[in-house]
Amino acid sequence: MLLLLGSGTRFEKERPKSGEGDGADWPAYGGNSAGNRYSPLTQINKENVKNLRVAWQFDTGENKDTTQRGMDVQCQPIVVNGIMYGTTPRLKLFAIDAATGREVWKFDPLSPGKRPRFHPVRGVVYWADGQDKRILYSVGPTLYAVDAKTGKLVQDFGKNGEVDLHEGLGDEKTLGYDVNAFSIRSTTPGVIYKNLIIMGSSVSEGGDALPGHIRAFDVRSGKLAWVFRTIPLPGEYGYETWAKDSYKKLGGANCWAGMVVDEKRGTVFLGTGSPSSDFYGGARPGQNLFANCVIALNAETGKRIWHFQTVHHDLWDRDIPCPPTLLTVRYKGKMVDAVAQTTKDGYVFVFDRDTGKPLFPIKEVPVPTTPALPGEKPWPTQPVPTKPAPFSNQVLTEADITDRTPEAKDYVLDRFKNSRSGSKYLPPSLEGTLYYGFGGGAEWGGNAADPQGILYVNANNMLWWLKMRDSKEPAASGKPLTKGGMLFNTNCTACHGLNGKTVASSAQAYPDLTNIGKRMSAEQIASILETGKGRMPSFQHISKEDRNALINYLMNTETVRPAASNDIHNSGVTIEKTAKGDFPYLPPYLNNGNTQFRDQDNYPAIKAPWGTLNAIDLNTGEYLWKVPFGEFPELMKKGVPQTGTENHGGPVVTASGLLFIAATYDEKMRAFDTATGKIVWEYKLPAGGFATPVTYMVNGKQYIAIAAGGTRYGLEPGGSYIAFALP
Repeated sequence: MLLLLGSGTRFEKERPKSGEGDGADWPAYGGNSAGNRYSPLTQINKENVKNLRVAWQFDTGENKDTTQRGMDVQCQPIVVNGIMYGTTPRLKLFAIDAATGREVWKFDPLSPGKRPRFHPVRGVVYWADGQDKRILYSVGPTLYAVDAKTGKLVQDFGKNGEVDLHEGLGDEKTLGYDVNAFSIRSTTPGVIYKNLIIMGSSVSEGGDALPGHIRAFDVRSGKLAWVFRTIPLPGEYGYETWAKDSYKKLGGANCWAGMVVDEKRGTVFLGTGSPSSDFYGGARPGQNLFANCVIALNAETGKRIWHFQTVHHDLWDRDIPCPPTLLTVRYKGKMVDAVAQTTKDGYVFVFDRDTGKPLFPIKEVPVPTTPALPGEKPWPTQPVPTKPAPFSNQVLTEADITDRTPEAKDYVLDRFKNSRSGSKYLPPSLEGTLYYGFGGGAEWGGNAADPQGILYVNANNMLWWLKMRDSKEPAASGKPLTKGGMLFNTNCTACHGLNGKTVASSAQAYPDLTNIGKRMSAEQIASILETGKGRMPSFQHISKEDRNALINYLMNTETVRPAASNDIHNSGVTIEKTAKGDFPYLPPYLNNGNTQFRDQDNYPAIKAPWGTLNAIDLNTGEYLWKVPFGEFPELMKKGVPQTGTENHGGPVVTASGLLFIAATYDEKMRAFDTATGKIVWEYKLPAGGFATPVTYMVNGKQYIAIAAGGTRYGLEPGGSYIAFALP
């Protein structure tokens, strides 16, 4: 029986379930509840992959008009019963025929009266019970439930199809402030367990970060089912690992990277990020549970089963950057269900799913604790797995500095000699330090794993420069720290750096705001503050008056006024505290932003490889192969061996021994032989493929599809999905 919709597109009768599925569908972010990005499909194989051709292309119609551009598309779509669901650059939800790319419906979250919010949306969630079929996804602080057949809101979910993601974070009586006044969103989709959707969140990196509690909502009603507090309240496990009442002033410890579910065990596995604020932890002495943890929770109740902290008292923004991966490995002669977690700084932690016991020994290694900023108490040891070996660079030495050209070497060597370097656990300093591991290592694209226990990881080797400054000092220009300047310090420096000054580079995670008034008008800046853009969230939680003060500060048009008697800082700043208690928190030291250090020609400051693809046998902890991943065409033309490039997006592995991945600066989609790491097919996409591919089968034909909508690295944006198949 077929249900006809719209212009003849079909929703087929549901296929019977068969364990993880027969591979025809790609029903969840990561392919299945295990998140292993593995498909049993074999129609496309090593012999015929060279014959892959474009089967269809779905143009969202967005990211063309420069005044209407949204996000680069990072969405890994899902495919259920021959229908693909995904998101557009401007965060509309769509359904298309997965065999033709023909549109079935679109849902626009920007209904009349709603202001836009733009941020990464990396996937959507499907849930069905009989004829009740729903797509759940979030934009800004709102979780939507959309009818999968019609594209209309499910009216009996929450309030007319919407749930506020502020729910369950705490009330003003407990916290001392109103959580609804501050920003929250979800960049990675939640997971389904029975009739629950379990959600993480993305919050600020600075002093206005909300707590990153894990919450479950009833899929039918939208009602809050349970909360696991990642920043414990008094009397809860882990409370003693923070300063007294830390929960009233500090946030973060959030799961922004996604989670997976072991449906048989009824366990949800996830990884959390760093606590606020990044790079200074003087207000939170202790280990800071449950920040930077791999956590196993009872999916029905939210109760903690076990946890392991990968970074104690994080001072380096080393969030767990991707979902855990569930796989089975041979351990001491027996098959063991395991969970593997890769990290920003290149480690692979492997645990027994039931007990949390590491399958390879983990050592607590002494690390530097001095010199540290006043008030800071770095943790004296950090956990280091003995196997597998790290998949990305660990310690910077002079021998690692680029020798691409003599000029590039001199440029980088000067910074090296005038900065601190060495252990990746050096406490942040006023002098400035060069580090690995602020950005992956592993990235949000995630990893793939096959049934043989092989983990496939794409990785980055990038160098970052961190320099701290007293938050009460005047700006570098010598001007007094005004209201706009203080607002900038509180809300913006965690990403853009002090005074908006970062190392200018098209590859920077966040743009340099120096002299932004020469590049953008006040109206354009106001629009971005209101809607968000790229990794920057909307700042609608800040009053219009304060947003105007920020704009005036950025454009150097702010008027300095005498300090008010209710000034909260002794720095001549006219700014009133808008929340009760200690929130938002302004740390005494601020950072220079997420500043990637490159040479004067905008190439990475170290010797290649700058990006790699790795195959790791988790039965033994040994590498099967490691190859450079990506290329700079202009360097290849000069005879420079393949360097690899920075890469964002993840791999998909099939039973035919193929790995498909895009992710690189050169905008190519590639297929690798999983036995050797050799490229067996490649295709230049119409735009960067900074998402993870999917593979599925419709009417007996296997497809590989990916979002081609990248705007990273200064590349031209795109807004399409493209599918490949054999002729």
